[in-house]
Amino acid sequence: MSKKNKRFSLLLTSLMAFSVLLSACGGSNNAGTNDSASGSGSTSEKPVELIWYTIGAPQKDLDLVVDEINKYTKEKINATLKINMIDYGDYSQKMQVKVASGEPMDIMFTCSWALDYVQNARKGAFLEIDSLIDEYGKDLKAAIDPAFLEGSKVDGHNYAIPANKELPAQEVWRFNKELVDKYNLDITSATTLESIEPLLKTIKENEPGITPYAMVKDHMPVMPFDYIIEKMPMAVYLDTTDYKIVNILETPELKSSLETVHKYYKAGYVSSEVATTSSVDDLYKAGKWFMDRATTQPMADNLWSASYGYPVVSSPAGEAYIYNWSVMGSMQAISANSEHPEKAMEFLNLLNTDPYLRNLVDSGIEGVHYEKVNDTTIKNLPEAQNYDMPSFALGNIMINYLNEGDPADKWEQFKAFNEAGVNAPLLGFNFDTSKVTNEIAAVQNVKEEFWAPLMTGTVDPDEYLPKAIEKFKAAGLDKIIAEAQAQIDEWKAANNK
Repeated sequence: MSKKNKRFSLLLTSLMAFSVLLSACGGSNNAGTNDSASGSGSTSEKPVELIWYTIGAPQKDLDLVVDEINKYTKEKINATLKINMIDYGDYSQKMQVKVASGEPMDIMFTCSWALDYVQNARKGAFLEIDSLIDEYGKDLKAAIDPAFLEGSKVDGHNYAIPANKELPAQEVWRFNKELVDKYNLDITSATTLESIEPLLKTIKENEPGITPYAMVKDHMPVMPFDYIIEKMPMAVYLDTTDYKIVNILETPELKSSLETVHKYYKAGYVSSEVATTSSVDDLYKAGKWFMDRATTQPMADNLWSASYGYPVVSSPAGEAYIYNWSVMGSMQAISANSEHPEKAMEFLNLLNTDPYLRNLVDSGIEGVHYEKVNDTTIKNLPEAQNYDMPSFALGNIMINYLNEGDPADKWEQFKAFNEAGVNAPLLGFNFDTSKVTNEIAAVQNVKEEFWAPLMTGTVDPDEYLPKAIEKFKAAGLDKIIAEAQAQIDEWKAANNK
């Protein structure tokens, strides 16, 4: 699933507030309570430099935009930013090393799928920020849908500020509309993994320079499961009534999907190097792809089209569920080692409530990267390709400018989308892994060996799936499942599930 799209919030995956009015002059000016630590713009003290690590492909014009950001934040909160970007495939590993070594930093991106939020909060990597939110984050607390702050608590406390965006996660098939139109393809027929085969076959036979299915190594088929730990082979069924954990590798649903993906791999519908491919951005930029899968949100097609510079359309691949990982799908934590936690919270408060700052961080510089169509709507300029930031990862999207083609009631549509989401069965349950840390480390090692080749169809599931099951069990998966089951049973009883 793509998590890289400029004006697309995810993860998707897509977490959100409701109607925050865009204002050309808007934004809070009272982020703090005294001149040296507030939004008064006092420069009597040396500005604080905040070190911010966030996810996404490093952008060519980042330094240019950061210079503009710092002019504004210095005036508003007497702080400047040093922004460091680490690409998606490398983020978790590199950040875990930086955290373990105590490298200086103030703010860092975290979520359910990168730099694991719950586990790092419990390990003490992130600062518990309840009091900081109350003192320095009053504005953002009012702006963010309460479901995000409540749903992202770990053992009763907040350790990060969630992005205010779509609350449920819904998967869609995405298509390059130019190719859809060229061959008069019916994308409404794309409802399952198996159903897309005729579409892929058409492109493969007629477009030798196009990748029919743009897939990356962290691909995961759409499955009817709510995972205990994201992308680990243990879950409960979405329609569960007994909350019984299953090893997904042993389920008929996964076996069938892996057989289909393997068939697509052999047919050349996906890249022969998919198991080692962490990004297909080059395909997107060049328009050399036909379809992929992503997490959606209201008006997502407009966002993708604006990002790529050509029309993108989509068709549902699943239902909209509210998962732990969607509530925690995009967050900014303050490092437990931060020397400036109050100032870091002031910045996060400003980022999530000040339209000028939020759009500067997200879209770059007016007249360089975009131009305004009207007070609330923008159009990307050619230079936008040098500053294509992952909007979902940067805070409250509800104060972003609209794209051309977006309706004026876009954020009201987000509210309706959020309210229509169905709670996944494990929403609110956070697995405490402290008793099985060794087994989880061993299982992760096995996952590194088998996951990408199996899930991308690179290997034959008839041969490799039994080997994977055996190795996962030898690494201690059954013990992890037993511990998780005991905790779920206790949680289920306590919450009258």
